[in-house]
Amino acid sequence: QVQLVESGGGLAQAGGSLRLSCATSGCTFSSSYVMGWFRQAPGKERDFVTAITRSSGSGIYADSVKGRFTISRDNAKNTVYLQMNSLNTEDTAVYYCAAGGARTLIRSARSYDYWGQGTQVTVSS
Repeated sequence: QVQLVESGGGLAQAGGSLRLSCATSGCTFSSSYVMGWFRQAPGKERDFVTAITRSSGSGIYADSVKGRFTISRDNAKNTVYLQMNSLNTEDTAVYYCAAGGARTLIRSARSYDYWGQGTQVTVSS
């Protein structure tokens, strides 16, 4: 069974930091071309945050988080991370980890095959 499980969400003050983890099983990490993070705020669509490919050492970022968020991976642990710094209230959302095999349109949620259940991030002013 393919599983993605997010953790690390919670409450943070504006300007603070959180680190999210996405633990994978069922060979998801090794067999997927891209791992990504998306987020969904209340009443809004699920938006791209960042993604990293199997062979890349760096990620692609949404303009809204570039310079503040960093995606990374630990291949031995089949885990992907999202380090979030300088948080602001607009970062409040449910954050989802995703895995897929697409080589294009990786900013689109429709390109991903597997999803975690999400973890809530709430930033207070």
